[in-house]
Amino acid sequence: MPDNPDAAVTDFQADVLDASHQTPVLVDFWAPWCGPCLALGPTLDRLAAEADGRWTLAKVNTDEHPALMMQYGIRGIPAVKLFVDGAPVAEFTGALPEHAVRQWLDEHLPSPARANLDVAREALARNDRDAARAAFEAALADAPAGAFTDQTRLELARLLVFDDPARAHELAAGLFDTEAEGVRFLADLLRRDADALPEGAGREGYRAALDALRAGDHDAALAHFIAVVQQDRPYDDDGARKAAVALFQVLGEDDPLVKKHRPLFNMSLY
Repeated sequence: MPDNPDAAVTDFQADVLDASHQTPVLVDFWAPWCGPCLALGPTLDRLAAEADGRWTLAKVNTDEHPALMMQYGIRGIPAVKLFVDGAPVAEFTGALPEHAVRQWLDEHLPSPARANLDVAREALARNDRDAARAAFEAALADAPAGAFTDQTRLELARLLVFDDPARAHELAAGLFDTEAEGVRFLADLLRRDADALPEGAGREGYRAALDALRAGDHDAALAHFIAVVQQDRPYDDDGARKAAVALFQVLGEDDPLVKKHRPLFNMSLY
């Protein structure tokens, strides 16, 4: 028997599909002979009890419901699927530790924070930066600490690094990710006093790159940084190379400017 027999599904349509239109339903596909299933079960029971109605737990014994196993493409158990509005929206397989299940739930359960994140991404896609910032900030205000919050902080930091570098640096602080490192480097660079740059052969090109960066001309900024790498790579503690790498990280490898400048940058290193 499952640890929580009250969660056993008798009518999948009513217990899961219909119910998920009111409250998200987490379905645990398990079997009594499956050791990992028996290890995961108590974790799900405990988290469901803590959820206080935010989501409900349903358990499907795959020995008793083989058709459901086939219908939902389950090839290994335990398999956990989250149903919202009558459809599965996320899943994982295997007996994850409790902290990993908590993280997974934070990432996938519907919430005001997740709704705001969707709004922010839609606004960003249509280049409405003000609306995107407001929605990202709202998502952060509503979300508990966790992987969801870290990802939201990083996305907002990337959005703000050129317009509000101080806020971007604050958001990226403590995030261990190459994009976060790029945000922090650019935020620090943008807040430097151009008149206080060290002397050297690369100074004018470096300053021109900073001016372009502050003006939002990433194309010119990359061109100037790469020129400094070619002319005086040690300048400012290899700053031009680091700046170009940070720009590549923040813009993303699929960005047209990154594709344009990456080949020459790579050649300039050797």
